[in-house]
Amino acid sequence: MTRTITPRLRTLVLLFLAVTGALLAGAGPASAHAALTGSDPAQGVVVPKAPDQVSLTFSENVSMNDNSLRVLDPKGKRVDAGKPTNLSGTTYAVQLKSGLGTGTYTVAYQVVSADSHPVSGAYTFSVGSPSKTVASVGDQAAGGGVVGWLYGFGRYMSYAGYIVLVGGAAFVLACWQRGSGVRAMQRLVVGGWLTLTAATLWLLLLRGSYTTSGSVGDIFDLNLLGQVLQTKTGAALVSRLLLLAAAALFIAVLFGAYDKREDGEEKRDLTFGLAIGGTVVAAGLAASWAMAEHASTGLQPGIAMPVDVIHLLAVATWLGGLTALLVALYRAPADTPVESTAVQRFSRVAFGSVLALVATGVYQSWRQLGSWSAFTDTAYGQLLLVKIGLVALMVGIASISRRWTGRLVDTAVTETETEEETEAESESAEEAEEQKETVKASAAVKEASAKSAKSGVSGTSGTGVSGTDVSAGEGSADAGPARAAQLARQQAAMDTARQKRVRDADPHRFGLRRSVLAEAGVAVVLLAVTTVLTQTEPGRTEQDAKAATAAASSSTSSGSSSGALTLDMSFDTGGKDGKGVVRVDLDPATVGSNEMHVYVQRPNGRAFDIPEVKVSFTLAAKKIGPLPVAPDHVTTGHWAANGVQIPMAGDWQVAVTVRTSDIDQVTVSKNAQIG
Repeated sequence: MTRTITPRLRTLVLLFLAVTGALLAGAGPASAHAALTGSDPAQGVVVPKAPDQVSLTFSENVSMNDNSLRVLDPKGKRVDAGKPTNLSGTTYAVQLKSGLGTGTYTVAYQVVSADSHPVSGAYTFSVGSPSKTVASVGDQAAGGGVVGWLYGFGRYMSYAGYIVLVGGAAFVLACWQRGSGVRAMQRLVVGGWLTLTAATLWLLLLRGSYTTSGSVGDIFDLNLLGQVLQTKTGAALVSRLLLLAAAALFIAVLFGAYDKREDGEEKRDLTFGLAIGGTVVAAGLAASWAMAEHASTGLQPGIAMPVDVIHLLAVATWLGGLTALLVALYRAPADTPVESTAVQRFSRVAFGSVLALVATGVYQSWRQLGSWSAFTDTAYGQLLLVKIGLVALMVGIASISRRWTGRLVDTAVTETETEEETEAESESAEEAEEQKETVKASAAVKEASAKSAKSGVSGTSGTGVSGTDVSAGEGSADAGPARAAQLARQQAAMDTARQKRVRDADPHRFGLRRSVLAEAGVAVVLLAVTTVLTQTEPGRTEQDAKAATAAASSSTSSGSSSGALTLDMSFDTGGKDGKGVVRVDLDPATVGSNEMHVYVQRPNGRAFDIPEVKVSFTLAAKKIGPLPVAPDHVTTGHWAANGVQIPMAGDWQVAVTVRTSDIDQVTVSKNAQIG
């Protein structure tokens, strides 16, 4: 058995590496999870007069409501007027009130990307000159907080319910048809259906609050629920509920009429019908995810959605079937044990599912990452590496399960041959014993006849004794069948218990149980990582957003007639939430007085606050400095200072000290020509 498994695994690994390399080598542009790629006015600029509108450009189309774009003045009051409108393509704008004064304005946005995930952020621009502002938009990411956690839990349970429902039913139909009459299997599949149904209703209720306010109090807001039903995600959730009604009918037939059907030909026809109908329903349920999430937008959606459906079906067949096998091994009654042939069938089905999983997973990875660097430079890529590691671990454990399966099948064949030989020997012994009993009976009859002829016993006395014996025999005959039935039931129970003890004591079955249990444990963790992955911004989008932001900054810097300077420096203090990018804008970057702005952003480009930022300027060639500057906090992730004096032209070192906690601090620096 081992010799047949190893080449397959080797081929699988080689196929994975070859296809991955080919796909990643030819990556093209794509997007999912909207990212802000441009704005007018731009982040941090100072405009001479107030604009009539503020426009934002995203990496893909987004959904908006009346409060998706907000503009706040230095006092924190809203100065936007009317609803946001789509100017063209992926650019959206909101009009501003007239007569706006000077100072720093905050632009806050919260939208829903085409793949159903909420995206939020904020930035500032100034009119006339920068000023302090009391406007606050908070640092909580869209879809975060208690509601975000509850929504993520609902997604996890919906995936788990789907996997158990589809995989359990597939295991019964394709591998262990006798399992349709096992109560534990029925409970498993019905439990999967109930979990998926409850999770879908839960997501439908949470969706409105999840994409807007994030408030627990808005979960039961009927107005928000009505808005959700008009969105693509709402339609997908409703279609899922309708398909679950069809799935309920499928379950009723599978564990009802199908289990009771005894005619071989009729059962084969019903198996075929259930297989076709079940596949259609399972694919439809998988499509309810594909049509509303990452696969529905970006690069090649016409290919990505069917691939996503196949991916989900493969996951459900493998992990759900694994769960069903685990239940069968531990909870199946002794009189209906899961046969070794059923385990062997599932082993083949699981191997095919893994092949489909790898093929579709490679395509999805290429589509969402696009480059090797995204594996380590983005949160999506890092999570994907964890997922790949878990899948590899499961495949390794599965290879051990396949070896136990092979040994179990060999043992079953040996036991069957032994039983047949023992049965034949038993039948021969019984025939010989019957012949001996027949000979003894004949001899006894002859001997009794001879004695009777010699004794001459009277017929009356014999009749009296004979009558008594007959009466006693009739009483015994009445009690015989009931006692025999009772003894038969006791014997059957003892035989069943003995069979269970023998089965549980089988080292091969015990080893298979342990390896399948280990697979199931890894699968639980794998499902959790997958759920988080579906809510994470794809690496390709994150890198595209960074590139667009950098290009915009470079364009702004090079296009400025005053020679403004922009420096971006990555930092890592080593503590919690210690990674990010600090940007220093110096205008006009010449000898004399300058205006300085400092921006602190997370790796994904979202602004966030830290306890302290300090800047210093050093001209080493002239032994000047360091000249310290302590900028004032303006708004989230934004600090500014006026009157920054540069005494002479030269190659200045600009050093920024970033402190993210009481003990976590780092200084980063860059050199730039000033003056």
